[in-house]
Amino acid sequence: MPEIKALFWDNGGVILTNGWDRHSRKAAVEKFHLDWNDFEDRHELMLDAFETGRATLDQYLHRTVFYRDQPFTSADFKAFMFDQSQACPEPLAFLGQIARSRRFLMASLNNESREINEYRIEKFKLRDYFEAFFSSCYLGVRKPDPEIYSLALKITQQKPSQCILIDDRGLNLECAREVGMQTILFKDLPQLRNDLARFDILIKEK
Repeated sequence: MPEIKALFWDNGGVILTNGWDRHSRKAAVEKFHLDWNDFEDRHELMLDAFETGRATLDQYLHRTVFYRDQPFTSADFKAFMFDQSQACPEPLAFLGQIARSRRFLMASLNNESREINEYRIEKFKLRDYFEAFFSSCYLGVRKPDPEIYSLALKITQQKPSQCILIDDRGLNLECAREVGMQTILFKDLPQLRNDLARFDILIKEK
């Protein structure tokens, strides 16, 4: 088993709720009385540009919601979007324990739009946990494209075999393994502890 030097963490579905997933979009459609099929079709067409930093939040909302007059404001809709982000307290606390040990390079590796990503970094004080943020909105490429993993490895100068990606989506992990990274599929905290133990990463429970 190689010595692990770096841990790369997905955010949504691991330490935080997802920022703007299908569940959140359905809730928005219900709250703001939108047409689901129309909104979702427009969302899918805008998603890549939105999450790779080529479209701002205002541009995304103009194309998906405010291409016609609405009885609510853009500020109302943005507030709802940001409110979808919540902490997963136990995994987040566990992340903090590992970060404080200073044994590993700690970085996030996530798909997120710039405004939601930066809201989450500020709201949940993620700079206290991560030394780097390899987010799709900054790198211009999204998981599971192998290029996002290659960029993170090149920038950090880490060997793939000495890095673990922790993610809740199998396809993201599959593509990370293809570039040589170790992977853990996140399901819950006890399972994560057990899987990290296989790499001799043991963190005492508090």
